[in-house]
Amino acid sequence: MTTTETTTERAHDPEDLARLFIARANAGDTEGLVALYEPDAVLAAGAVVATGHQEIRRFYTDLLARRSEFPSVEALPALRNGLLAMTFARLPNGTISVETARQQADGGWLWVIDQLKIKPLSPAQRD
Repeated sequence: MTTTETTTERAHDPEDLARLFIARANAGDTEGLVALYEPDAVLAAGAVVATGHQEIRRFYTDLLARRSEFPSVEALPALRNGLLAMTFARLPNGTISVETARQQADGGWLWVIDQLKIKPLSPAQRD
């Protein structure tokens, strides 16, 4: 699949967003990543909070400049309620990302809120 194809492919189901994210990130496709979000979406990554396409674009431009490969993720089943869905992806190291997606008028799905990399509690922390 070319960068143009991955940029224009839309998520038909909320679970498609994680697959499209990995394909676009590994292609170095900043605009394709930004296209996975609604215009006023919020992305939180540690201390960084990016709101709207312009800030999300800056975040991914910086991230892609520092990182060249993104591992495949396990997209877990989404929780749906009407036009909203919570999406979850588990990285190979056990880290989880959690997002809220909204179904668009054209039937596709875009993220509205993205919380990257929530580290799971260790067994000692759970007690």
